[in-house]
Amino acid sequence: MATEAVEMKLYEAASKGDVTTLQQLVKQDPYLIHGVSFPCSRNLLHIAAMYGQIAIVEEVLKINPLLARISDSQKSSPLHIAVDQGNLEVTKRLLLVAPEMCWWRDDQGMNPVHIAAMKGHFIVLAELLQRDLFPARERVHRGQTALHLCVKHCQIETLKILVEKLGDLVCAKDDDGETLLHLAVRSNQLEIVRYLVESNKIKKLATNSTGKTALDILHESFRDTSTYLEMRRILHNVYPQSIVEHFPKLTDMTMVVVVLIATMAFQVTVSPQGACGRMTRHHTTRAEQ
Repeated sequence: MATEAVEMKLYEAASKGDVTTLQQLVKQDPYLIHGVSFPCSRNLLHIAAMYGQIAIVEEVLKINPLLARISDSQKSSPLHIAVDQGNLEVTKRLLLVAPEMCWWRDDQGMNPVHIAAMKGHFIVLAELLQRDLFPARERVHRGQTALHLCVKHCQIETLKILVEKLGDLVCAKDDDGETLLHLAVRSNQLEIVRYLVESNKIKKLATNSTGKTALDILHESFRDTSTYLEMRRILHNVYPQSIVEHFPKLTDMTMVVVVLIATMAFQVTVSPQGACGRMTRHHTTRAEQ
């Protein structure tokens, strides 16, 4: 078992990218990397990923590639940590060794794709999606998708990537029936509202579990925000105001038309019989004369 002093040297070497010191320590104790554990039950690969030290990652993977499949006390793999830091090179290297880690969830129920989407690491996200699209379809807390996470955390760049790759998931609702547009309006995300409306890939008239549209949510929100008027203008292009205002009148007019049509149909049905009766009586009178 490594002493505290040796563990400290190993930690410093991993965090600073000191490959020489790492090699010297491993030469003294070949089993050092396999058994050492840092706070939160993290191994040396977790530490190297956290500090973005690709050279240390390469060296550790040569010695023990199985460390890429070990999670810490928060159920985070080295890939989770690399993605969280937005480090593309470390992410690529770990994916080569353990691509299945894209599916693994941490103690928050998130896989690396969810983390990349939430943190706005769009280059790393694109790399993950290139490997496998299916982890991006996995849902998290309360049925939210990776796209919901983008909106919730105001990450429009990762949202655009997911919309392009997962078009059929754009209209998905969470457990509250909230679409991306509902959530964007509720979160006062003007840029995302504009993007979603202009993308023409969402169901703009969708209602949530309480029967409310995105426009309903906007009207219920505080109107003193600087984005309110512009957001209302954008949404009114989706929900034409003239139709909304005149719908009751249109309904009344429709009822009048329905009554007139029914009356005319009744008259057409009855009138021929009345006419024939009059003609019969006319011929009978002439014959009697």
